[in-house]
Amino acid sequence: MYSCMLSFDVEDWFQVENLKAGIDRSSWDSRELRVERNMDRILQILSDHQTRATFFVLGWIARRCPALIKRIAQQGHEIASHGQDHYLLGELSPEAFYNDITSSTALLEDLTGQKMNGFRAPSFSITDWAIPLLKKAGFLYDSSYFYNPYHSRYGKLTVPPQPSGQRSGIIPLQEKFYEVALPSLSFMGGVIPWGGGGYFRLYPFRIFCAGVKRILKERGDFLFYMHPWEIDPGQPRISGIKKSYAFRHYYGLSKAEGKLSRLLGQFSFVPIQTVLEERMTNVQ
Repeated sequence: MYSCMLSFDVEDWFQVENLKAGIDRSSWDSRELRVERNMDRILQILSDHQTRATFFVLGWIARRCPALIKRIAQQGHEIASHGQDHYLLGELSPEAFYNDITSSTALLEDLTGQKMNGFRAPSFSITDWAIPLLKKAGFLYDSSYFYNPYHSRYGKLTVPPQPSGQRSGIIPLQEKFYEVALPSLSFMGGVIPWGGGGYFRLYPFRIFCAGVKRILKERGDFLFYMHPWEIDPGQPRISGIKKSYAFRHYYGLSKAEGKLSRLLGQFSFVPIQTVLEERMTNVQ
């Protein structure tokens, strides 16, 4: 059975790594919060398509928009952790990382009444030393591994080989701990990221859907991700950043909301936890 998983990284426009050179972290508190209005639009789209998703919530956002996080949970979606303050893992010591995830977890569990089972590192900056700390903190899975040799910020992870004939994106890393990896396509000896985000905004819709179908055929599951700011063409424009970073951030914003709705009409999506529980049951 094919499984499509839907996820969103709940952060605001000024917290994105591509804009970091033009936005000092100390200015975050004075920036315009746009995440709530964008999230409400996403929640309405999901409701229209009777679809539930996994939301990786930044603790910084949860502290400022607690009613939003409660609203997401009350509508039947899975809440997971995106850490506290959107630091890349390479910027944190193991001790600081553990404090980061435990503090954000406590906040999210208090707001929602849900146990935090999933984690996604900011900018997919996962690393091997983080895995035992995530398990120690009570997580069941990480969803940060996005193999892309061309992207400097994406982390590296030692992933064990899968049994012959299996190419699932859900990979056991330790006992009762899993990696739910983002998908890529093999093409002419190279690798093309195909999980969503800026890639979804860049690729023509029909070609993106064709890639989804190929990934489903090859590995049996597909994981999509997006950010609330990606459906917000009215967000402020920041100067002083590399042209390539500006392109990554701003390209396709005006069409992303419509493309998301079309995607949900093409495929049936569920939260990550739903698929993971099914896989764990089948293994047992």
